[in-house]
Amino acid sequence: MKRFLLAISFLFVLSASSDAAHIKGGFFTYRYLGISGGNLQYTVTLTVYMICGPSQGQVSDPINFSIFNAATGQFLQDASVGITSRFDLGKTYDEPCITGNQIACYYTVLVYELPLLELPVTPGGYTIAYQRCCRIGGINNVAASGSVGNTFAITIPGTSVGQNAEANNSPTFLVNDTAVVCANSFFQYSFQASDSDPNDSLAYEFCDAIGGASQGNPAPVTASGPPYSSVPYNSPFSGSQPMGSGVTIDPRTGLISGVAPTSGTYVVCVCVKEYRNGVLIGITRKELHVDVGDCNPLQARLDPKPTTCDGFTVNFQNDALGNPAGTEYHWTFGEPSSGSADTSLLATPTHTYADTGVYTVKLRVALAGGICADSASFQVRVFPGFFPGFEYIGSCFQNPFRFRDTTNTRYGVVNSWRWNFGDPTTTSDISSLQNPQWTYAGPGLKTVSLIVTNSKGCVDTANVEIDVLDRPNLTLGFRDTLICVPDNVQLNAATTGTGTFSWTPLTNITNPNTATPTVNPTSTTRYYVNLNENGCFARDSVEVRVVGFVTLQAINDTTICQGDEIQLNANSDGLQFNWTPVANLDNPNIINPIATTIDTTRYFITARIGSCTATDFVDVITVPYPVANAGPPQTICYNTSAQLSGSHDGSSFFWTPTTYLNDPTILNPVASPPRTTQFVLSSLDTKGCPKPGRDTVLITVNPRVRAFAGRDTSVIVGQPLQFGGTGGVNYVWTPSSYLSNPTIANPIGLYGAEVDSIRYKLVVRDAAGCPDSATVKVTVFKTKAYVFVPTAFTPNNDGLNDFIAPIAVGMQRINYFSIYNRWGQLVFTTTVNGRGWDGRISGAVQTTGVFVWMVSAVDYTGKPYFQKGTVALIR
Repeated sequence: MKRFLLAISFLFVLSASSDAAHIKGGFFTYRYLGISGGNLQYTVTLTVYMICGPSQGQVSDPINFSIFNAATGQFLQDASVGITSRFDLGKTYDEPCITGNQIACYYTVLVYELPLLELPVTPGGYTIAYQRCCRIGGINNVAASGSVGNTFAITIPGTSVGQNAEANNSPTFLVNDTAVVCANSFFQYSFQASDSDPNDSLAYEFCDAIGGASQGNPAPVTASGPPYSSVPYNSPFSGSQPMGSGVTIDPRTGLISGVAPTSGTYVVCVCVKEYRNGVLIGITRKELHVDVGDCNPLQARLDPKPTTCDGFTVNFQNDALGNPAGTEYHWTFGEPSSGSADTSLLATPTHTYADTGVYTVKLRVALAGGICADSASFQVRVFPGFFPGFEYIGSCFQNPFRFRDTTNTRYGVVNSWRWNFGDPTTTSDISSLQNPQWTYAGPGLKTVSLIVTNSKGCVDTANVEIDVLDRPNLTLGFRDTLICVPDNVQLNAATTGTGTFSWTPLTNITNPNTATPTVNPTSTTRYYVNLNENGCFARDSVEVRVVGFVTLQAINDTTICQGDEIQLNANSDGLQFNWTPVANLDNPNIINPIATTIDTTRYFITARIGSCTATDFVDVITVPYPVANAGPPQTICYNTSAQLSGSHDGSSFFWTPTTYLNDPTILNPVASPPRTTQFVLSSLDTKGCPKPGRDTVLITVNPRVRAFAGRDTSVIVGQPLQFGGTGGVNYVWTPSSYLSNPTIANPIGLYGAEVDSIRYKLVVRDAAGCPDSATVKVTVFKTKAYVFVPTAFTPNNDGLNDFIAPIAVGMQRINYFSIYNRWGQLVFTTTVNGRGWDGRISGAVQTTGVFVWMVSAVDYTGKPYFQKGTVALIR
């Protein structure tokens, strides 16, 4: 036996972690090096895809390439191979044309290369295999994928194939499998291989992924021999349809394309068939786990649109959903004669065509700058004027209903009808006739549907709900009626179907076998009508009441207030009525009209039954309303009073509201409302008008005046003091001593050494003269300008010396008053005179201690002032 120049090694059994799900595909390739010493020489390479960041137990190094006789399956030898390359395969950038972030690691790739494999020349060739478990779990198209392993295998042809096939180089693949596949969206994914043999041609097809190894023996030292079995596919997937029937592979280019299935992971295995001079010399398989994600590529898709049959205006939209914000649209509507209106940049445009016809509409979508562009087109047929409809005759379920198509089309001709009669007892209640008929098995509401088309491609539906009755649909024009001797009346019956009518009794009746006989009975009579629709019967009746005269009695005479409404009425068996005079009546032809009158009026009523009439009347007596005068409106100051001055010509009166009135029982009470109020004076009399006469007086209360003279303050001798009174429009300060002008809001006070303090009263009035007052005290210090700071304070919340604050005298402003602890930390600062520190730092109570203060100010002459000192905090 000839020798094999290959090293033999035996792999140790891996730890239990080595069967963890991690394999995601791969492929074998080989390259022919030549012949030496009668042996064929090859370089064999295995590329394995697995999860990113695999554990140490998931990475086998070294492994064995198991070599078998391809013709018999006999095991020949194991070749030990180590990892020659390891790298991560992923995207370092986000696909701008697809939603979501695609930056990620997709695979960790291990490359095992056997640089020299010498094999004897043999007719059957050799199969090289490696087996590893397990695939990743949760694969959509493989059952229990986490327990299914993988067999990587390739066959080197022998001499029996001919074509010098034993000196072949297998096809090779680029390792760039990072395509992004989006669920339910069109995609393309290339499995294209290259072949260094110039005379070879390649063909591509989907094929079964191969299982191998197991959870019990995840990394067998020697692979099992051929033939190999397919992985267990989940229905409806298979090796030939790994991603469903919507995804195919181009046999010439290896380009996979189609609409991706739902999101998840799918095993895809492609077999590349290698032909030389038309003879199949070898098959190389590449397997990947393709991830389908919930993302959306930028797409243009225009689904077929039915003929536009209801107008010339057509609405358009991109039928591909999920395009990202910022997508740009460019539409052309196929009507160049419409000028600039033939294009649109809107996402959902509308175009109105000038004429009928067939137009080619195009859509192009892209992101800013024209990147990620996609386009689509379709034809729009515009032939408006298609109006589906039908009518029917029938009422009773025992008889057939006859349907008649009334569809109208302006273009082309109506060319098909599809009826569904809505009979739930059968599935054969359909017809393609233009004017069919149908007999229903039972009564009830039925929805009849007619789908019609025309020769221009219009399709539309008419639906009508019909009531199938258990007897003919018999209706009467009226139920009962009244006539007066010797009048007659015409009866009236109707049906939705067809049939014959007969009336009884036959006395005092003409045309009794019609739907509309005339009767003139001399006494009250009930007439019966019978309807016969082809053996389907219905019966009803109407009573004709007969009287010899009309009864009529108007309401009693009545008295109303002048100008009020009154509802007239009467008791009568009349059928028609007429009131006179018609002026001031809302409807003179009813029994109970509304009358509005200022004058005493006699109203006559005439009641009629046919040729018989009766007349009566009612007197409506009008009495004027009592006259009330609540007096003129008044405006008062806040918190003051107004005396009302009412008068009236009635017998009694009352005021409302009574609140805020000192005595609501007199005509001239004193009103003291806190806000603007309306007072109503109501007058009653005994002259016949039962309603009061009313008048309203408005007492307007001006807003409260709020005087403010300023806060008590202090100055030094010779320091001008600017006052700032507010609250009104007129101001008076008293006393006027030392003030520049005591009748303005902001006088200036200037004080000499003779003044210790002075208190001013400010009287403020608004535009209406309403007053308010306030006071302010000015203390005059006979010192230079300075800032007084106490030497100690006791912040214990007893209301005494709880704060340390600056007290400025003669100062224009304080630049800052700051306090520091013994470490130089700023604990408090302010620019407001009199605002102080409460002995806390950031809310924390400080213990007894000495603190340093500094103050910077500017006196009233503009000179700077600075002083510092210490203050004791005492607890």
